[in-house]
Amino acid sequence: MSVTIYHNSRCSKSRQALAILTEGGANPEVVDYLKTPLDAAALIVLRDKMGVETRAMMRTGEAVYKQLNLQQETDDAALIQAMAEHPILLERPVVVSGAQALIARPPELAERFL
Repeated sequence: MSVTIYHNSRCSKSRQALAILTEGGANPEVVDYLKTPLDAAALIVLRDKMGVETRAMMRTGEAVYKQLNLQQETDDAALIQAMAEHPILLERPVVVSGAQALIARPPELAERFL
């Protein structure tokens, strides 16, 4: 099974999820989404695979979230565009396999892809 993890190596939860996948025998494709940001179309696909509202995939505690006043934003397209322009807003880690994706918080959720 092909597994991809959208990863931030500075995040302990992301490192833990990656360790769970590799120790479990998966050989995940690791995408550093801060260096290789997802565009709006890819974020929409990801959201649809997760089956969540757009805001649920956002880091609402980030300073840029507050600076852009996103807590007041009601347009999903604007939220997606904000994540495309500011990848730090994407909640992490995101693990994807086929038509399924999830935010691995807690990291043990990554075990679903083993």
